[in-house]
Amino acid sequence: MTISRRRSRPRRVLELDARNYAILAAEAAADKKAADVVVLDVAELLVITDYFVVCTGRNDRQVKVIAEEVEKRLKAAGLPLLGSEGEREAVWVLLDFADVVVHVFQPQEREFYRLERLWSSAPRVELPESVTGPEEARQEAEPADVK
Repeated sequence: MTISRRRSRPRRVLELDARNYAILAAEAAADKKAADVVVLDVAELLVITDYFVVCTGRNDRQVKVIAEEVEKRLKAAGLPLLGSEGEREAVWVLLDFADVVVHVFQPQEREFYRLERLWSSAPRVELPESVTGPEEARQEAEPADVK
């Protein structure tokens, strides 16, 4: 009796560059209703990572859901999580994917730490409308005078 085993196909994994992984993380966050999603290209400023993804959740539950979705999407795309911090308190969750670091804040912590201001010399990555919303909504939401 001969038993033939069918070899399963290896699961196809997307091979993206760091910029596209950062955009994928931003899209995952936006899909869970994260606010003010920003991607900063910090490659020329830091040796530890290439991109920061920064976003806001309204409360601890939403921060956790956003972080879980980002982790799930990047893992499915072939980028494993190397480390994380802050899941228990969920006021600021940091997800380290090496070339991409994701920061999910509650509003008070984001205002306090102001990562965008700290890294203001880092170029912002243009994000698709699926993340930013329609052009008109972005213009209404952007403050006229940034101090």
